[in-house]
Amino acid sequence: MLSWICAMIVLAVSFWLEPQSVKLVRFGAIQVGMYLDVLSGIMLSLVTFLGAVVTRYSVNYLRGDPRQKHFSTWLGLTLCSVMWLVISNNLLMFTCAWMATSLSLHQLLIFYKDRRSGLIAAKKKFIISRIGDACLTGALILTWKCFGTWDFADLFVQAQRIDLSATQDSCATWISVLLVAGAALKSAQFPFHSWLPDTMETPTPVSALMHAGIINAGGFLIIRLSPLIVLSPSAMSALMLLGSFTALFASVVMMTQTSVKKTLAWSTISQMGFMMLQCGLGAFALAALHMVAHSLYKAHAFLSSGSLVDQTRTLGGLGIKPGANPWLLLSAICTTAVTCVWLLALTGISVHLGQGDFLLIGVFILAVAHLLGSLWNAPSRLYLIPWGIAITGILSLLGFGFHALFREILKGTLPEYSPHFSTAEFAAMSVIGALFLGLLILQWQSSFGIPQRWLFKLYVHAHNGLYIGTWAERVFGK
Repeated sequence: MLSWICAMIVLAVSFWLEPQSVKLVRFGAIQVGMYLDVLSGIMLSLVTFLGAVVTRYSVNYLRGDPRQKHFSTWLGLTLCSVMWLVISNNLLMFTCAWMATSLSLHQLLIFYKDRRSGLIAAKKKFIISRIGDACLTGALILTWKCFGTWDFADLFVQAQRIDLSATQDSCATWISVLLVAGAALKSAQFPFHSWLPDTMETPTPVSALMHAGIINAGGFLIIRLSPLIVLSPSAMSALMLLGSFTALFASVVMMTQTSVKKTLAWSTISQMGFMMLQCGLGAFALAALHMVAHSLYKAHAFLSSGSLVDQTRTLGGLGIKPGANPWLLLSAICTTAVTCVWLLALTGISVHLGQGDFLLIGVFILAVAHLLGSLWNAPSRLYLIPWGIAITGILSLLGFGFHALFREILKGTLPEYSPHFSTAEFAAMSVIGALFLGLLILQWQSSFGIPQRWLFKLYVHAHNGLYIGTWAERVFGK
């Protein structure tokens, strides 16, 4: 709790001061220090808060376990590594903290030595993480070759005025590609995602910490080093495509899971994919907001997963609710879109209406529309119509309002990235938007519509994650 109070003080001070690079120890090019700005203040506050909650929960969860001290030691080291990661002032220190976080987490994943499936999942995660470490190490070497420094403050200044000559352009592109690859491996992006749903054998506090904090390290890498990554439009496009596919794929698989924890795990993969999509479109402030919201939600979801099971049993299961009118979904989409546009015009909340922003706003409208349509599908739907519109308005105000707030407080910390997308990129975004609409229709049909034969066939394959996890287990098990 003391660390959280100190983090809140750092966050409060960072609002009034320019970004500060504090050098503590230096040996030539190697230095240890802190980079304190609004982004690091937000992340440090988030990590320390979640760390305090998870640590307190684990005391009761493992009470009486003979290896509780061993667990607490590695949990503390993991939290220290994550805090070290978010306040690093140079890429070398960041890379070391990145590796320390992964190695410490591995000891928590293999806490139960007699659970074979958990050990195989930990092995898969260990190997994939080492590939991610290699990508980040490659970016570290190229950064020194291209810029002659690892210090974040110097790197960000040079990135703003870089002369994109042939040599620098190629070097910057490879740095961006390696950073994106490392982030994708860390954040369980397709096809390196199968380890995450298989780590449910670990104690629940580890799942909460991993899904609420450590899995976000890939997103934090992209946001922190965004001034370097935006130098390569091809890396940004790859990030957009990879993130959107992962989000769509994981969402379909998530709908077929019967285990509460596995559903949460696939939800995490989907959310990480959507966060990468946001970063690929240049919405770094929105990605930071998403990171905070997802961490708080997912920590609560895992730590209260037992209560959710009891609640589901009490309600008699979720089941399929036949008889929904497909026109009801269309009405919900139109109502949500009109409400969002009207509230934006009425309140004057500023949003960048670029091509990428239209896609993100469209996905937000589809998500709220599903909630509204589900509410209206109740037997007393006429009574719930005004309540549904009110809820839609509140969610729209909260979503766009918090986005505008994060854009304002992170101004100057994150780069302004508003590219003019090519025809191919615009076509790709149109396809992505159409696929998200198709996902909404699929979810609506499977949840409220009459079951069809092709849905049952899709269910079987999706429930098994299209067998990618099975293939990965065979490869990594050898």
